[in-house]
Order: sequence, then C-alpha cells, then structure tokens
Amino acid sequence: MPRNNRVTPFGAFIATPARGAFLGNRGCLTGRSDRIGARRWGVRAWICCRLDYPRATPLPLSGPGLYTQLFFLDEATAFAAGHRPCALCRRADFERFRRHWAHGNGLPAPPRAPELDARLHAERLAEHAAALDTLPDGAMVALPGAPDTAWLLHGGALHAWTPGGYGERRPRPSGTARLLTPPSAVAALADGYVPHTALPA
Repeated sequence: MPRNNRVTPFGAFIATPARGAFLGNRGCLTGRSDRIGARRWGVRAWICCRLDYPRATPLPLSGPGLYTQLFFLDEATAFAAGHRPCALCRRADFERFRRHWAHGNGLPAPPRAPELDARLHAERLAEHAAALDTLPDGAMVALPGAPDTAWLLHGGALHAWTPGGYGERRPRPSGTARLLTPPSAVAALADGYVPHTALPA
C-alpha cells in the first residue's frame, strides 16, 4: 500500500503509487509508523530535492521518528506547497532561485537560506489571493467555485493538477483566485525563474 507522502499543491499529503519528479523534506513527520499523521512540518526549511542524490551526498535516513521523504509531481507543485530548491543537492537551482527571489521581491542581495525560509513559512500560514492576469507561468491557483482543484498557469492557459499529471486545459479567465504559490515565490517566477513542470513538451 502506498504511503501518504505525496504532496499536493495545497500542501496536503495523499497516498498514490506515482512518486513524481522531485523529492521533498519538512523534517520528521512520522511517529512509530511510516504513515504521516497530523503533523505538517518538523522544520521551517521546506526543501525540494533531486530524486537521485549526487553520489557524494548520502541520502538522509528515513523511517519512523526520522526524516520523512515527500514526493512532488513537479517543481511547480513543490513551490505551490511552499517548498524551495535544496541548497545541497540542487545548488545551482537554489542559487538561481535566490537571485530571482531577491530581485523579484526588491531586495538588494540574495538572502541567506534561514531568511528565505522564514519569509516562506510566514506566507505558508496565510491565505492569499491574486488577479489571474497578473500571475506568471509556473504559479498555481484554486478558482472560485472549485476550491479543491489546483490549476497551473502556463502558456496563457490553466492546467488542472492531478496526482498523475495535468488534465483539463482551459483559457486563463479574468478575475481573482486563491493563490497557492507563496507570493514571494511568485515574485521569483515573475522575475524569470522557470520551474520544472510535468506538462508534455
């Protein structure tokens, strides 16, 4: 039976056989079993890692009471759930994200990881809304009237998220929607950071 360690764009945990394209970490989320309970995070540094760690970088141990492996369909999903690139196994992506994050948020220099994590953590704990016509590709939203479906903005259209990939495609409407991707990460996307998505090439 699959573990409930696949993460949705809403940050929720579900059980599904597919692992997705990225690994994640929020610290230890399990007790005496391998299943995630009510705990949502163990640390403020929510990271998005490679599925295959570099050979010189040992994969952290996982199991009851230890690091809990999480999985994402793609990087856009990880961003929507509040994660950012890992500074260890994805160093080049992390540095690129820091630069775009700083410039997009009007900062004079890229922040240190704890500063970035503190800002993202505060945004994860709040609800956000945004005008759809102001959002960059890579951001994810939930539309009024369909609060349980996440949509990826890409190429002037919305793409419905599912655990196995993106389904329905529809033109981007006007109006306001619930913003799932933290606003500071949206600013990094608007500044030019292009996340990996599971959309067909």
